Amino acid sequence: MELLKVSSRTDTRKLGKALYQALRKNGGEAVLQAVGAGAVNQAVKGVAVARGLAAPEGADLKAVPGLVKVEMDGTEKTAVQFRVFWR
Repeated sequence: MELLKVSSRTDTRKLGKALYQALRKNGGEAVLQAVGAGAVNQAVKGVAVARGLAAPEGADLKAVPGLVKVEMDGTEKTAVQFRVFWR
């Protein structure tokens, strides 16, 4: 399973394409990880772009959100993880 880290400056079109490719390559499962409201916003938009790319193939995506603890710059932060599945 591939982990894609998302920031508030992530280009949503590039993220959507990368997510779509990761799903195709890794058996239909990938994870997006975002810390902060701006990053979560970009992650949700990226899932929407990937869903649009998968639609012509008759596929749909399922995104399951969750919270995880991550260490950044020596401090522990809470990240939102979206487990994305090809359906």
